[in-house]
Amino acid sequence: MSDVLILNADYRPLNFLPLSTITWQHAMKLDVLGRIRPVEWYDNWRVNSAHDEWAVPAVAVTKDFQKYRKSVRFSRKAVFLRDLYTCQYCDEPFAVRDLTLDHVLPASKGGKTEWENIVTACKKCNWDKGDKLYAPNRLPWKPEYWQIVAHIKDKHQFNFRHPSWSRYLNS
Repeated sequence: MSDVLILNADYRPLNFLPLSTITWQHAMKLDVLGRIRPVEWYDNWRVNSAHDEWAVPAVAVTKDFQKYRKSVRFSRKAVFLRDLYTCQYCDEPFAVRDLTLDHVLPASKGGKTEWENIVTACKKCNWDKGDKLYAPNRLPWKPEYWQIVAHIKDKHQFNFRHPSWSRYLNS
């Protein structure tokens, strides 16, 4: 089964975190209800009823413009994206499995788990730092939504379920 990429009325994805997709069945229901408008279809894939036949959409656009969010929810993945999968102490890039989140002001000293106090650290640097006060090479900051999206586009390979998706995701 393939998903349908949902775009806002301005032809940009509604969301990148996670990517705005819905099932083809849900997309067809929203099309019938007049809430979306398909703009690309899967080749050679049609569904039938007793009296009709429809092409299955691959990309659809909302009829009404939805406001984009400005803030990014704090998460492990979002911190890694903000820091470009690079340890903020040794400046080396790492695979996700080799990264940790580190409190700049350690939790044992009152540090909170929030954007402005968490950085990406490799396991060795995090272990060496422990609960000491070390300054990272770049101070942590709260990113805007579109800054994270730019990082995703630079670093992340999208799973294009249909060739037309690249036109909307790579722009």
